[in-house]
Amino acid sequence: METDKRSPLPPTLAFGQPVAPKRIVIVGASVRALAESAARAGQAVFAADLFGDRDLLLVASEFRHAAPYPAILPELTAGFPAAPCLFTGGLENHPEILAAIAAERPLAGASLPAIRWVRDPARLRGITEQAGLQFPDTRATPAGLPTDGSWLLKPRASAGGHGIRLWRGWCVDEQPSDRWQWQQRVTGQPWSAAFLINPNGSQLIGVCRQLVGRDWASAKPFHWCGGLDLAPESLPTPLRHQLDQLGCGLASVPGLVGLVGVDFIRNASGGMHVIEINPRPTASMELIERTTGLSLVTAQLSACGFGTTSTLPSRPRHQAWSKAILFAPRPLRFDDRIAAALDATLRPWTDHDGWSAVSDLPLPPQTIPAGRPVCTVFACGPTVPASLQMLIRRTTALARTIQS
Repeated sequence: METDKRSPLPPTLAFGQPVAPKRIVIVGASVRALAESAARAGQAVFAADLFGDRDLLLVASEFRHAAPYPAILPELTAGFPAAPCLFTGGLENHPEILAAIAAERPLAGASLPAIRWVRDPARLRGITEQAGLQFPDTRATPAGLPTDGSWLLKPRASAGGHGIRLWRGWCVDEQPSDRWQWQQRVTGQPWSAAFLINPNGSQLIGVCRQLVGRDWASAKPFHWCGGLDLAPESLPTPLRHQLDQLGCGLASVPGLVGLVGVDFIRNASGGMHVIEINPRPTASMELIERTTGLSLVTAQLSACGFGTTSTLPSRPRHQAWSKAILFAPRPLRFDDRIAAALDATLRPWTDHDGWSAVSDLPLPPQTIPAGRPVCTVFACGPTVPASLQMLIRRTTALARTIQS
């Protein structure tokens, strides 16, 4: 796609010295956010994901549909021009895919040994406890575990909360396998922390209150459906210190570089339980780019040795960004009529925000299965509660639009 046909995007503040425009390959389940970040930084984007949404096609120089996912990714990326490959979307659960891609081009991200390291519950427990945090008991088998809902059954290879359910014992047609793990359930508020790790250390660049299983987004229980961006400096001092200590621990893992997300739960007494570490850019991190102007892709490339580094831009006051994933509550036939109605609804919001108010726009015509994402909704307010209320109103309005 020619550069002059790309949609206008808001400018991003420089992160250190600008990286010269070049190519980048981005792969994952959904890569629109990183593709837009790369385009804003002057990168030519070669993308492969499951959706091929309209806004991704506007910024990608070339797009390839990744189905069957993720098995076809090495074949697809082999046909792209020479460039580093940035991965997202749960690909840390498929090291054999990343290894096949890395055999053809450099990965702009954590090394495969580092990915295996942070996905190992025993090692993860050690590094979190060293930082003064807690890690829930995690088992490889259900032997001796109660079936009263105090434990969770979790796929070993999953992202976004998909496949998680309360452990009630196996159904008749299910058998234990090495595809699962069992984790003690922790109640409280889900949060996430975003670190930028380079050979010189780590920096906490953002904190997010996560939205999980919200009815107004038609999200299933345990499904991640958005987040609320928070300023790290607003955190209580003890919590900030613990996160900084965790960041130091992560920086000590050989080969762990770039953007790293940490999911944790804060219980009623303020205790922190680390749930998992995602060794790649996460879906909530684009809120940091909107708030601070930090170019996520430039920061990732710099941390991985493809550019120069600098300090994080300062956060403007009185600005809180939030996002939500709107899921289809039932099979949705997304046609030109619904696409036009959605565009008309979001246009004034985008004009107000100065950024796209709705992203990951489906390309009509297509049928979106029940439980699959329809689009991503954004809101910005002077406070976090105000931003959340606007987000709920917008998401609810879009749900009415697509179902009308």
